[in-house]
Amino acid sequence: MAKSRKVIITCAPTGAIHTPSMSQYLPVTPDEIAEAAIAAANEGAAVLHLHARDPEDGRPTQDPEMFTRFLPQVADATDAVINITTGGAPQMTVEERMKPAATFKPELASLNMGTINFGLFPMLNRYEDDLEYEWERTHLSNKAIIFRNTFEDIEAIMKMGLENGTRFEFECYDVGHLYNLKYFVDAGLVKPPFFIQSVFGIFGGIGGHEEDLIHMKRTADRLFGDDYHWSILGAGSHQMKLATMGATMGANVRVGLEDSLWLGPGQLAETNAQQVRKIRTVLEGLSFEIATPDEARDILSLKGADKVDLSTCQKKAA
Repeated sequence: MAKSRKVIITCAPTGAIHTPSMSQYLPVTPDEIAEAAIAAANEGAAVLHLHARDPEDGRPTQDPEMFTRFLPQVADATDAVINITTGGAPQMTVEERMKPAATFKPELASLNMGTINFGLFPMLNRYEDDLEYEWERTHLSNKAIIFRNTFEDIEAIMKMGLENGTRFEFECYDVGHLYNLKYFVDAGLVKPPFFIQSVFGIFGGIGGHEEDLIHMKRTADRLFGDDYHWSILGAGSHQMKLATMGATMGANVRVGLEDSLWLGPGQLAETNAQQVRKIRTVLEGLSFEIATPDEARDILSLKGADKVDLSTCQKKAA
């Protein structure tokens, strides 16, 4: 009998897109982020993609000190792969965005593979009357956001990863980002296996139609053959349906309140764990097995949890 395929579930508990006023369930404080990440891991998330927020107003931050407030709890309570963002938020410089991954040397870090217009302003119509903080209004209403990821920026982050033994979740928001990745592969800055996170439904990137997913898959197959592992990130209402479709085509999946606040139509997800549990039920119903953290490490050729540098957190605790 043929073996069932192992599917890696990534959970992104908080992110930088949504704001606290958009959902009372969005983790903001370090304790909330730690609790959300641990619960997601307990439900089957092998990889935890982590951002930090200012606990006073929920504003995204890349201050490494803020990460020290939840990374030790997550590492102590789970064996999940720690994946630290280098995306941060579009308004940050690449130097700011790199700081946490450079400091903690995680097994895995996200890396955005190209510059895009980043349109959050359509969400303002839904939430305008609910916003508590002025930064939320500025964040959502801005029609001039350019999420900068130049070749120079990408190369700087890749070289940091090579130095620290950190591999990457390559976030590709459009087809051109796959070609950007191919350039760096040909330049020798990236070695297989590549972990490609196809991002669908962000305004400014590729859409969330099923044909968009198929086009990304075909292009990645042509460029990378068997040298990559694919994962699906569907934003908003696209989350579950594209993850399910992608899984049937060989993909891993990503869920979490960073990507979607919803569990179903009109139903806010109260926890990240609910989203993990839902997609796990779908995957197991399709006869896929859920990869454990150690299986994910083996699949993605990661360096191991013992090589993540949490010494800064330990010094702070002492």
